[in-house]
Amino acid sequence: MAQQKPAQKKTMQRVMHEYKHGELKTSRGTKVKSPKQAVAIGLHEAGASKYESKEQNKKNLARTKRREHAGKTSRQRKEG
Repeated sequence: MAQQKPAQKKTMQRVMHEYKHGELKTSRGTKVKSPKQAVAIGLHEAGASKYESKEQNKKNLARTKRREHAGKTSRQRKEG
């Protein structure tokens, strides 16, 4: 994996925290049980996936940052 930017690192930490506490869900709404799947979701949300173009990664990171800023992550919903 390449060097991550601070924003990407923060997003990965949030996603892995949600996974460890059983809060991370797939797009279908089922709980993520595999650590490999949690890492894949984190890389996708952080815009660091090697399977997507640079433009798509930038869009993914921007979307994630908007969602985190608006308080729409499961961690932020739980805290109130």
